[in-house]
Amino acid sequence: MYPSGMSRPDQHDPGTLLRGWWSQYTATSDDDMLSTQDRLAVTAPFGQRWPGLAPRPEDRAGPEATADQLGSDLLIDHPTMRLGLIAAERGADALTAAGWSGPANYTNDTAEISAVLRSWEDRFGVRVVLAGHATLYLSVAAPPTTPSEALQVAAEHFAFCPDNIWQGTKPYTLAAYAKRLIGEHSWAFGWD
Repeated sequence: MYPSGMSRPDQHDPGTLLRGWWSQYTATSDDDMLSTQDRLAVTAPFGQRWPGLAPRPEDRAGPEATADQLGSDLLIDHPTMRLGLIAAERGADALTAAGWSGPANYTNDTAEISAVLRSWEDRFGVRVVLAGHATLYLSVAAPPTTPSEALQVAAEHFAFCPDNIWQGTKPYTLAAYAKRLIGEHSWAFGWD
């Protein structure tokens, strides 16, 4: 079911993966282009301290309805897109089963990405809607609804794909990114 040489999503703990990536992306060194103060300002109020996984929201809409609408919208906006069916136990596993290598500059094991997506499926009702060369679009049935919830989800996004913040819309901070997540039913990721 999975390409040879690739692990399985169930072999990875999403909290451990995200904590490790967070530590890697918040680490500073003498040859760092950003000063320690500037780097820690990006991830304020957490700094180098991993805040842990965001809790599951109480209310959840039907993830299928959200995914269907987002999928329809993306097909209308991008008429050259193609649909594909991939045999996988869960939607999050489809990326691994297909041998997708989008975030190759960050991890060469797509099963790690699928492990995090499984956690987001369970907590936020996400569904994979589109995977491009180095992009990923998800529908979100239960997005964060408060600033504090959004800040924790933003921390997970930073650990998962720091380019969303480092190369996103200014200002390049976790807090600014979190504001855009409140009530947002689609999450997009792009790795450079």
